[in-house]
Amino acid sequence: MHRIGLYPGTFDPPTAGHIDIFSRAAKLVDTLIIGVAINEAKKPLFSLDERVAMVEHECANLKGTGLAEIKILPMRGLLMHFAEKCNANIIVRGLRAVQDFEYEFQMTAMNEQLNPDIETIFLMADVRHQAVASRLVKEIASLGGDITPFVTPSVKKALLEKYKQ
Repeated sequence: MHRIGLYPGTFDPPTAGHIDIFSRAAKLVDTLIIGVAINEAKKPLFSLDERVAMVEHECANLKGTGLAEIKILPMRGLLMHFAEKCNANIIVRGLRAVQDFEYEFQMTAMNEQLNPDIETIFLMADVRHQAVASRLVKEIASLGGDITPFVTPSVKKALLEKYKQ
């Protein structure tokens, strides 16, 4: 069976924690689809095209390494509809803390009701990234703090350019 995993997220911006999950999930599936979500409720700092491009850039060094085939796609609508459209049989979710687990537990239960054939797996964030959240990285950057430990140099540059505007 060809295992197709879908890792959905807003990735506004992609952090070191996201990249860690990208690389670890790519070891578990044959194809990894990273679904960059359109979620206007979150009021993203970066446009969808900018976020897709950033994720593409961050995944470039993972492609061709013997890990899963990696595809980055814009994602809109209901997660389970998108997963079905992509023929995904696994949804990958990253967990940082207990709060993440509570939310993800509820979402997984609902998703299972929508399609019991798609399994959800959880990857715990590496201990170095457990406190890293895109929201906090943006806040630190907007206030002139150093975000070097939390993002790659290219994401740092993009964030700093956004906050110059």
